[in-house]
Amino acid sequence: MGIERQEAAEALNDIAQIAQRVRQSRIYQLSSSLMVMWGALVIVGNIGSFVWPRSAGFLWLGVHAIGIAGSFTISALGYSRTGTRTLDNRMLIAFLLFIAFGIFSCWLGNFNTARQIGTFWAIYFMLVYTIAGLWVGHAYVAIGLSITALTLIGYGFAGEWFEPWMAVVNGGGLILGGLWMRRN
Repeated sequence: MGIERQEAAEALNDIAQIAQRVRQSRIYQLSSSLMVMWGALVIVGNIGSFVWPRSAGFLWLGVHAIGIAGSFTISALGYSRTGTRTLDNRMLIAFLLFIAFGIFSCWLGNFNTARQIGTFWAIYFMLVYTIAGLWVGHAYVAIGLSITALTLIGYGFAGEWFEPWMAVVNGGGLILGGLWMRRN
């Protein structure tokens, strides 16, 4: 007694769906760790910028350097567990190009205040989350759009408390988003 063509097609479809769910689960697992780490770093960066505004540029340079190193460390630990490479030299180059384009945009846009720069960078990063979400999971879209909306609200209404607002909204939003992804 053999398997019918329809049954075989349904079984292959079931396997493909399971493989897709496992892939998304692995992406969410890695993303969760990265988002929690970056969220904590963003909180440090925003609070540091609020307390020491004249040192904000150097502070954010350190935040990004630590974040990049931490991202590759988390990826390497994941690789030793799963055998799946998530970040490689292409990702490092892509991230550096992304940062360079952002710096160029800030220079070209002639942003005059820390608030304008802080708003730009938050929205710029959330654009990547939102676009990535179109391919890897709707959680990214929700996180990106939520943080963008809250950033714009803060830009309009937070006044001199913009950096602490961003620590909560951007840093806290990334941490909450990362913890939410662990459940999915």
